[in-house]
Amino acid sequence: MSLADSLQKDMIAAMKAKDKEKLSTVRMLKAAVANEKINAGHDLSPEEEIAVLSRELKQRKDSLEEFKNAGREDSVKQLEKEIEVVQSYLPKQLSEDEVKDIVQETINEVGATSKADFGKVMGAVMPKLKGKADGKLVNETVKSLLS
Repeated sequence: MSLADSLQKDMIAAMKAKDKEKLSTVRMLKAAVANEKINAGHDLSPEEEIAVLSRELKQRKDSLEEFKNAGREDSVKQLEKEIEVVQSYLPKQLSEDEVKDIVQETINEVGATSKADFGKVMGAVMPKLKGKADGKLVNETVKSLLS
């Protein structure tokens, strides 16, 4: 079942259950996928669908930090629910240890030895971890292993 089909099915289920938070989040995700499909001019591959979901998740996590810093608890709770819904459509995220192992393996593959090789390592590791780990975590892991 494609992501669009899954979103449609879940949207109908949320309507029937009168779950307003899930319904609005699923509608936003459905719109984001549809927009990406229009921009691409073709049906999205599973990798492209994951990229759209990852982007939506990142936007919500960034907003969550801003709302927490501003003390807006009402918005924080809503965003936490939205993040939970978005994550339900993404593949299981790798743990910090799994990310660290993959980053270390990539550092060895590219022969990186210092912080100057940061770009080379990131370029090689991100395709391996795209959609499976948070980019911020990967970035911090690469920095710590190269120092």
